[in-house]
This record gives sequence, structure tokens and C-alpha cells, in this order.
Amino acid sequence: MLIEEAFKARTMAYAPYSKYMVGAALIVPSGKIYTGCNVENASYGLSNCAERTAVFKAVSEGQRHIDAIAIVGGTLETLDSTVIGKEEEYAYPCGACRQVLSEFLPESGDMAVIVARSVTDYKVLKLSELLTYSFRL
Repeated sequence: MLIEEAFKARTMAYAPYSKYMVGAALIVPSGKIYTGCNVENASYGLSNCAERTAVFKAVSEGQRHIDAIAIVGGTLETLDSTVIGKEEEYAYPCGACRQVLSEFLPESGDMAVIVARSVTDYKVLKLSELLTYSFRL
């Protein structure tokens, strides 16, 4: 379900410069799902990743823990291939997104990160595998 929601979110991406569309969907302990897409800007540093868009939406609505997040990416040409089509690489979260995600770990202590090329071709990793030494206060 998270992967499907991430693919839907990807269709909303604003990526006129890279042409690389990313969608993310996360789930919080209550079962509510929040989605996000990447939003690029001509001043590249002002762009925002799909993962952080979803996290910021959840946090702005009072959420403080994320159980899992699904991330999908692809070029404009493969935007409609939500199942089997041109194979894309897995879209792993960037370092900044990994650090932001680490701020909102679930009570279990680790978050599932799902990277998918389709609803049937995906990997499930733990955030601790992707960010071995997060910055903590």
C-alpha cells in the first residue's frame, strides 16, 4: 500500500530541471499515511526531496514517530510505469533525508525504509543500515 501511494505522489513531482520524479509515502503509528514529492527550484539548493516533504507534512500535523517510508523515483519518460515497465534504479534517500528521518524514529527504535522500482520489485531496509552514525543531541 505504501509503495502504491508513493507512486501516486510521484505524479505530483515538480522536476523541470533534473526530470527525475520522486514520490514518498510514510506511515505513522496511527496508520495514517502522508505523502510527498520532490519540488525543484531554479536555485537548486532551495529544492526539497520527496521524503522530507512527506516528513514535514506529518510533523506539521503533530506526528512525531514514523514507522516506515516507501520511496520511488524515475524519469519523466517512465512516469506512468507504476508496475512492470522500463526498469529504474532504486531511489534511496539522500543523506539529508536519512538524517531528518532519524529524528522521528518509531518507539521500536528503527524505521523500515522501502525502496521500490514497482509494486512487486522492492527492498526493505532499516534506517540504521542506511545511516550508521546519525547526528544526535
